[in-house]
Amino acid sequence: MRVLVTGARGLLGAAIVREFTPAAEVHAFGRADLDVTDEAAVTDAVARVRPDLVVNCAAYNNVDGAEQEPDAALRVNAFSVLTLARAARSAAATLVHYSTDFVFDGETDRPYTEEDRPNPRGLYAASKLLGDWFARDAPRVYVLRVESLFGEPGPGGVRRGSLAAIVDRIRSGAEVPVFVDRTVSPGYTADIASATRALVEGRAEPGLYNCVNAGAASWAQIAEEAARLIGCPLRMKPLTLESAALVAPRPRYCALSPAKLAAAGIVMPPWQEALGRYLGAG
Repeated sequence: MRVLVTGARGLLGAAIVREFTPAAEVHAFGRADLDVTDEAAVTDAVARVRPDLVVNCAAYNNVDGAEQEPDAALRVNAFSVLTLARAARSAAATLVHYSTDFVFDGETDRPYTEEDRPNPRGLYAASKLLGDWFARDAPRVYVLRVESLFGEPGPGGVRRGSLAAIVDRIRSGAEVPVFVDRTVSPGYTADIASATRALVEGRAEPGLYNCVNAGAASWAQIAEEAARLIGCPLRMKPLTLESAALVAPRPRYCALSPAKLAAAGIVMPPWQEALGRYLGAG
């Protein structure tokens, strides 16, 4: 199998490359290698590689920045996905595209399922939902909703994620600012990559799946568990969404249920167990 990966230098992209490399011919493209907003470059890359599978890990992830740069967010998160979907169609390739919890407004008290109606708030959220819709132009597509990613960066990778920053501050003894009123389902990139491969190789029914580790927690609870696992005291600075005065709105409760994945035979480990593996304590 030939696999073309975009955004291959990011946390998730690096995990995808590691997961597929032993069993597939992987063509990994970082941002410097392939500008996904360049339609001609994408079309040429897909024509050269002739992939069986296109995995799109490229994304504009600056949630607040999207409010000032809506054109950039839309180009990367929406219109480039349409380009990739059409290129996948020309190659008769399967497309995997990653979505986000931000497509929901967070006004709930239980994990979202794939049947829940999106209600994005803010430019970033809207751009990602458009990408979900545009991905459907591929002949066979998996749209996987992920959130609160943590994992090992790839070679030369610089983006490490919020959880890595929290762990660094705990280890250094610094005060750790964390939200006490934002609930998420953390996603370990190694587990997401494994689930992605299982879906594709098992030829599960294409469509939309929540792809996160099982369970839900506030960022404060995640920080507490990380401190316990590494055996360091936690100097927590509790934050609320109101006190943070963020530019773009964040969903308050945005845990996702991976039950549909489980029904397809892919059971995601609890986030606590995944965090233990990530920190070398599991």
